[in-house]
Amino acid sequence: MPDPAFSRRRKWRFDDDEPTFTKRSRHRVALPAADALDAVDGLPEGDRWSIWDQSAAGERGPRPYPGWLVTDLAAIDTELGILKTGKEADVFLLRRGLPGGGRSCLLAAKRYRDAGHRMFQRDSAYLEGRRVRESRDTRAMAHRTAAGRQMIARQWANAEFAALGQLYRSGAPVPYPVQIFGTELVLEFIGEPDGTAAPRLAEIRPEGRELAGLWDQLVEGLVVLAAHGLAHGDLSAYNLLVHRGRLIMIDLPQVVDVIANPQGAEFLDRDAANVGRWFSAHGLSGVTPAPEDLPALLRREARLGG
Repeated sequence: MPDPAFSRRRKWRFDDDEPTFTKRSRHRVALPAADALDAVDGLPEGDRWSIWDQSAAGERGPRPYPGWLVTDLAAIDTELGILKTGKEADVFLLRRGLPGGGRSCLLAAKRYRDAGHRMFQRDSAYLEGRRVRESRDTRAMAHRTAAGRQMIARQWANAEFAALGQLYRSGAPVPYPVQIFGTELVLEFIGEPDGTAAPRLAEIRPEGRELAGLWDQLVEGLVVLAAHGLAHGDLSAYNLLVHRGRLIMIDLPQVVDVIANPQGAEFLDRDAANVGRWFSAHGLSGVTPAPEDLPALLRREARLGG
């Protein structure tokens, strides 16, 4: 059953730049017991049968599927709480498990807003280089009709799912993309078994060797993206998670094809500059590459030249 206290629990708000809370303890979502699921035909409000079998093979994550992932068709998705709200999407914590206290796993369900919401205010530059087959679809998206906005939401969800699959297979530090279902993107939950979400880089204060180690991980991840001709597109310390010393990139709906997009090199430079400033401001020094050298490195990896 969903946590009965959830309706009374404060929903945590993350805006574009900075979350409104600072205490790490507020990352925790209280979880119901794993054996709280009942093997009944009718499900409690907030529960649903697993949508795993409702996604086609091409809409599921890379094989082999991780051992922790529950793929049984009899599994139930129980919504446990909200992890993040934003202008384009909300992220919910789910438990996918077998009734009667069987095997379960925690997932993050990112649900893009429907056409009734005001969204994607800065999407035009990111959409450069993306193509749709039907000219009428292109017109609908350009004029931001209700149908056009829904197409944009689906396109952003599909772009993020495709990028995550490609990057996960390449060993980049991203969550495993479990599946996509319409405009809902189901992802590996990055956090603890009790529902405590991993903090964002901006919420911690690493120093010395820890700071340098996180920088090395970030550079390695960005090099993987650039080598695939991609830029994150909106990278900052607020969409990098730190879990048990490991850095993970999140929020890639605006991922940019730096070859097809006329502004691709600018996106690479901006990503590098954003994170470089954060690390420099927190005392990073004596590393290779230095923050100021990262833009040129990424351009070389993307074969864009100087």
